[in-house]
Amino acid sequence: MKSTRKGLREGELAKDTYDRLNCADCDETLKKRNDPDEVFSVRTCPDCGSEWKELR
Repeated sequence: MKSTRKGLREGELAKDTYDRLNCADCDETLKKRNDPDEVFSVRTCPDCGSEWKELR
């Protein structure tokens, strides 16, 4: 699982006009899942299921 910063650099993710993260392939806004025991949260595309981790 890559980080959201790597995804932005490699073109897998894009930001819209409101600075929300979107999947570049599906053009869908990513959903966020927080696990209180982890240091990072997981961002998931609802269409293709790709996942990226984001440090909190």
